[in-house]
Amino acid sequence: MKKVLKRLVVSCFAVVACTSTLQAQNYQPTEKNLENRANFEKERLGIFLHWGFYSMFGRGEWVLEQQSLNKDEYACAAAGFYPSKFSASEWVKAFKDAGAKYMCITSRHHDGFSMFDSKATDFDIMDATPFKRDIIGELSKACDEEGIAFHLYYSLLDWTREDYPVCNTGKNTGRKGDQQNYDSYFNFMKAQMKELLTQYNTRALWFDGFWDQSKEFDWRMDEFYKYIHGIKPECLIGNNHHLAPIDGEDFQMFERDLPGENTAGFSAGATIGKLPLEMCQTMPTGTWGYSVNDMSFRSVEELIRLLVKAVSKNSNLLINIGPRADGTLPDLALDRLKGMGEWMRKYGDTIYGNGAGSLPEQSWGVSTSCGNTEYLHLFTYDNTTLEIPFTGKVKKVNLFDGHQPLKYKLNKKAKTLTIELGQVPSGIDTIIEIVRP
Repeated sequence: MKKVLKRLVVSCFAVVACTSTLQAQNYQPTEKNLENRANFEKERLGIFLHWGFYSMFGRGEWVLEQQSLNKDEYACAAAGFYPSKFSASEWVKAFKDAGAKYMCITSRHHDGFSMFDSKATDFDIMDATPFKRDIIGELSKACDEEGIAFHLYYSLLDWTREDYPVCNTGKNTGRKGDQQNYDSYFNFMKAQMKELLTQYNTRALWFDGFWDQSKEFDWRMDEFYKYIHGIKPECLIGNNHHLAPIDGEDFQMFERDLPGENTAGFSAGATIGKLPLEMCQTMPTGTWGYSVNDMSFRSVEELIRLLVKAVSKNSNLLINIGPRADGTLPDLALDRLKGMGEWMRKYGDTIYGNGAGSLPEQSWGVSTSCGNTEYLHLFTYDNTTLEIPFTGKVKKVNLFDGHQPLKYKLNKKAKTLTIELGQVPSGIDTIIEIVRP
């Protein structure tokens, strides 16, 4: 995942599940794949983890590139990576308590280090560190035990392998550059894909790094995706390439932005397709991997409102944490997870299985919906009466807390619905429930 350096390339869900397959494409997803897609887009909240031995440096996941370190000297640091306090079960329980339904962890980031037991390389957690425990395997097992779906991030680019074609990044890591061979590198990635798909209960693969190469470069994605689906047809594939979906992909992601927005500058070419959507964002405001300097964590209020906004755009939220080198999650991250969990236990019905409501984002907030029920999420509103555009019939209008009935007036001619709130809304999110016949 890139954090500071700009990218170099410019019903509840039955209907959504069906329309996801209607793209003009050669790839035909299997029934189990479509089932996984439908479940994925109902879950709405996932936890992202950027973790590798780069956490020892405490400067984020891009330290090798940004500090222009020598790749061989950098690799020696892996010999000191021993996350003695790591507990897969504790992590996954914390994610589940926060209301998350799935998690995604970096199996291999741009520095080329694999956090799993890989026979395709010795630069992995089992061979290059004294820890010698399969991080990915332990997390996959813990997720199975807690009913959390397991996703894996995988970097398409590599700053340390000599056979990876040098392009936009990783030019100052000490590579000689005289052994570039994409056939060799492509076969290496295929070997690791087979390991990740057969050794672990992987529901989805989350690719990153496509943007490192020029537009003319042939990543052979069609071949790569067919290979993956040939091993595990039900596995979902997403690629953080900042483009419209490519044939063979099963969901579309947006980095640091809600679908349709481009405040971070990464989504200029990301036309929204018909696949399930996911946006990812950091819990700290700066880095993806652990940074000792980045304690500016987003508040519980900001994270909850971001989640609600994502759902109002038919998107999941994948919120990222960078674990420490000792295997613990930062205290601020645990605090935010606890706060989110408390809110989700009360208001999860307005999130899980929900999609966009009938209203686009308003000055007061957003709307979500599921079936014949629509939820108005009032973030900031300083009046006791709310009028919204509305067509159709109304069965009842309630304040979600306590399901207290609210007075309302439906004006069919003006096509408006006026709701008497009783008091000025306050708190993170005041939710109004509108039920249609």
